[in-house]
Amino acid sequence: MSNPVEKALWFIENNLESEISMDEIAQAAGVTRFHLSRQFSMSTGLSIMRYARARRLSIAATALMNGATDILTVALDAGYGSHEAFSRAFREHFGVTPESVRSNGAATLKLTEPKRMPTQAIEIATPRFDQSAPILVTGLGARYNQGGDAGIPLQWQRFVRYLGSIPTEVSGVTYGVAANFDDEDCFDYIAGVEVKSFTNLPEGFTALRIPQRRYAVFTHAGHVSGIPAVMRAIWTDWLPNSRYRFADAPFFERYDRRFNPVTGAGEIELWLPIE
Repeated sequence: MSNPVEKALWFIENNLESEISMDEIAQAAGVTRFHLSRQFSMSTGLSIMRYARARRLSIAATALMNGATDILTVALDAGYGSHEAFSRAFREHFGVTPESVRSNGAATLKLTEPKRMPTQAIEIATPRFDQSAPILVTGLGARYNQGGDAGIPLQWQRFVRYLGSIPTEVSGVTYGVAANFDDEDCFDYIAGVEVKSFTNLPEGFTALRIPQRRYAVFTHAGHVSGIPAVMRAIWTDWLPNSRYRFADAPFFERYDRRFNPVTGAGEIELWLPIE
């Protein structure tokens, strides 16, 4: 089971575009404000609210450095209710104005990247084996460096706005798909859904066809932030001691009605391609 700090980090990353309180974060982590405050600061070196603020402002700064034209839109996306409130917080945090970053780039800004807690060894249940049918998946895609997938919760936060409005969407199940691994363990990740065809997809969506093949299916019962620990156990314990090899095919997480996206808790299936 993931610890309170992991749950807090997951909740923050999934709510970066809204104002969240310490009480809400503690409730999501399942502990008291006092307990979470002490454990979070000792684990990360930052107070929990300072970290949440730094993450929102860092994402906003990245948008400005990438040429965002409307500062008010960036402010609203960062959870601020006005241009003035955003500019004041931005200047206090970075020492420069949003306008100067948008104009000059200001690549020397010290941005706060998403934190990820070291995973701990855990025991995993014996998988079942399944022959999947071909699946067409579409959604928002991004590429991550080794160990850089702590940014995936924000990717999901942006994707869920599209649920229910994607042409030919197969409702009730969502997929997190990792594919195209390279020698440095960089990979593409899609937060998406199954569709019947790739016609008329929203602008910026990535499309991926997952071919039919054999999978080892692991069920993770707990909080979604515990997935990295489960994956580590699969790769370092189960796979080396099995008679199987990881196949050069997409790996995916499957979320259905057993998973609660609000709390991040429930049962999640991890489909590992094998040969």
